Formats: sequence, structure tokens, C-alpha cells
Amino acid sequence: MKIAIVGSGYVGLVAGACLAENGNDVICVDKDPAKIRALQRGRIPIYEPGLEEMVRRNRAEKRLTFTTALDRGVRNSQIIFIAVGTPTGEDGSADLQHVLGVAREIARSMNGYRVIVNKSTVPVGTAAKVREILRRETTHPFSVVSNPEFLKQGAAIDDFMKPDRVVIGAEDPRGAELMKELYAPFTRTGAPIMLMDCASAELCKYAANAMLATRISFMNEVANVCEAVGANVDEVRRAVASDRRIGSSFLFPGVGYGGSCFPKDVKAMLQFAGAKAYDFKILRAVEAVNDGQKERLLEKLTVHFGSLKGKRIAVWGLAFKPRTDDMREAPAVPLIKGLLAAGADVHAYDPEAMQVARGIFGGKVTYAENSYAALTGADALVIVTEWNEFREPDYARMKKLMRGAVIFDGRNVYNPDQIRAQGFTYYSMGRP
Repeated sequence: MKIAIVGSGYVGLVAGACLAENGNDVICVDKDPAKIRALQRGRIPIYEPGLEEMVRRNRAEKRLTFTTALDRGVRNSQIIFIAVGTPTGEDGSADLQHVLGVAREIARSMNGYRVIVNKSTVPVGTAAKVREILRRETTHPFSVVSNPEFLKQGAAIDDFMKPDRVVIGAEDPRGAELMKELYAPFTRTGAPIMLMDCASAELCKYAANAMLATRISFMNEVANVCEAVGANVDEVRRAVASDRRIGSSFLFPGVGYGGSCFPKDVKAMLQFAGAKAYDFKILRAVEAVNDGQKERLLEKLTVHFGSLKGKRIAVWGLAFKPRTDDMREAPAVPLIKGLLAAGADVHAYDPEAMQVARGIFGGKVTYAENSYAALTGADALVIVTEWNEFREPDYARMKKLMRGAVIFDGRNVYNPDQIRAQGFTYYSMGRP
């Protein structure tokens, strides 16, 4: 099939590369000339394992092209995905100006029947708004489809190529059948293609992310209770997760969720539920718990040291999760800001997010060339992101480099008995 994807950010670029990988001809459109020039040279603006190689391979095979000319993409494609940003507005709602603006441009460029697909995460009712714009701006026939993405950063290619499910919201059979044909090669192993109305499809992504965020915040609350009563959250979690009705996914305590999806989607769902006079109490509590959880490590540091002024603190991990360089809403950001405000000297390391961190903190933080370099002269180490390379370090080397043998483990990476046997003072989340 011939496909255009408007927006070459994280979702658009992953979707374009994966659709091209399955033999489709894909035109990725973006209004940023510098980004398009970089992509044409094979430079990827984001870090996602396997994406750079996939983009280069499909560019070489001429199945994947990049342009700033939206009209070219529209006129040469049968299916057009809208994958532009929906940033959070001041009231917490998703800002749809880019989505609706692109829909207007698509309508004015159409030269025949097209399927216009909302791939961006958008609130319920967006498909109807896009449909109305198209009706006003073009006389050509069209179908509007809602096709939410369920991509995990760090595993996005696998998620797209081997999805758990494909959700298609469509109001007419012509658009639905074309979308089923497009996704059939990705679902050969039995993953369902779920056809539904657009409103239900739009709500699916928000509901899924809200549930996952709820599980994270719930387990963080359990960890906090464990600390208060002297219980071990690892044992509690294992017992809870063994219940087949619950399972183990997203039940690991830590310093809170971050990234581009959970915080934004929780806020948006609260806002559009509130706009219909519904107070989503559980989700409001989820957000409050997560905001508080990001302060837990700073609280533990303050309790241990009393004053952080003049203390050198090593921070391992800056991205909100491993296998990405994304620091949007990352727990490391409020932690480091709190450390700096308290007068601490912060030395940080992350395998991928160092350049992004420089854009946030500038010269206020010392950026180490590797994890061990960050430890030199440190009074304490704080682990914020559970990169694999942090899991089995050389403890003797760590202790030799550090001025104070204290570790604050925000992701429960280490075994408490083992790390204390190495001579460290050790604090974790919800464990004695």
C-alpha cells in the first residue's frame, strides 16, 4: 500500500519504518526542514533500539522517503496517518491545534478518496472534529479512522511488528477494510484486530495508560506502607502478583512514572472526564501519588545527611526508563533540581540521555563520561533509572572511588543483604 505519515516524531517515525519494513511505500512528512534533512542523511533524532538500522535499510530499498511537502504525501498515498504532537494545555487537556491543522491541510490537498487515520493520542470526539473539517474543506470522499498506538519506548519496534492487539475505530466499512488489510501481516500470529466505533477507540489508549499508571502508583503506595510498618515490598509484591487475576506487570515500586505518555494521558483523561462533569477520583489520586513519589529519594537523602549543602551526589540514570533518551517528566529532573536547590554538587551519568540533560540543566550538573567516573569523591550514589549496566557493578571499585559508601536505590536494583555485606549503607523503596 501507499502510505503517508504526517509527523516524524517518535510515533510517526516508528510507524513509518515498520510499515515500510513490511513492503509498503511510505512517505514521512514533517514541517521541520532540519529534521527532514537529517532523516534523509540517515540521522535519527531519537534513540530507539533498532530504529536507525530499520530506517536506513528501508531508505536504501526506496520504500521509505522523507519530505516537507504534505501535498505530495497526500496525493501519492491511499492512507494518511496523522501522528503529530498533542501537548498538554494549561488546563491539562490535549492540545489539538496541530492535529486539526494537519487535517485541514490534508483536505485541501486531496485528489480522490483517502483514509485519514488519527494515530496521535487524542481525546474522545477528535475523529468527529477531523471529519467535520474534511467535510468543510473537500468534496472528495474519505474515511476517518482512529488507530491508537500502544508503543513502549525501548521496545517500540517489537510492539509495532508483533502487537498485542490492533484497535481500529471506524464508522464506515470501506475505511475499516483497508485498515484490516494494512494490519493483516502484523497479526498473523493471532493478535486480534479489534473493530469498534471511533469514540471507543479513542478512549482505549487513555484507559490502558490510566490502568498502568494506577498499578504503578498503587504499588508505590504499598511500598511506602511497607516502610512505615517494617514489611518487605518484594515479598508483598510476589504474593500479590501470583494471583492470576492480578499478575506481575507494572507492580514494581520505584520513584514514579514519567515519559511522554502516562503523565500527559492521565491529565487529559481527568480533563475530558471533568468536562462532562465526572470527577475521576481514582485517577486524581494516581496523579497525586506519582507527584509525591518523585520526592521520596530527596526525602531519604535529607533524612540521612541532615543537610545536603556541599555534598557530592552521584546520580545513575536520567531518562525516565531504560532504552530511551527521553527525559520528559523523568523522576531524575525534580530530584536533581531538589539536590541543586539544597546546595549539593551533582555528578550524573546516563548511557543515552546526557545530551538531553544538558539541555535541561546546562552547566549546573557535572556530566560523567561513564558510571564509575560519576562516583569519584561522591558522598552518596542515587540510582534513578534501572539500566542493565548498573545491575552488576564492581562494588569494590565503587567503594574505592566514593567518599561515602551510601546508596539510595530508587528502583530496587540490588539485593539489600548482598549490598550491605559489601560495606554499603543502603536505602531502597519499601524494603527494610
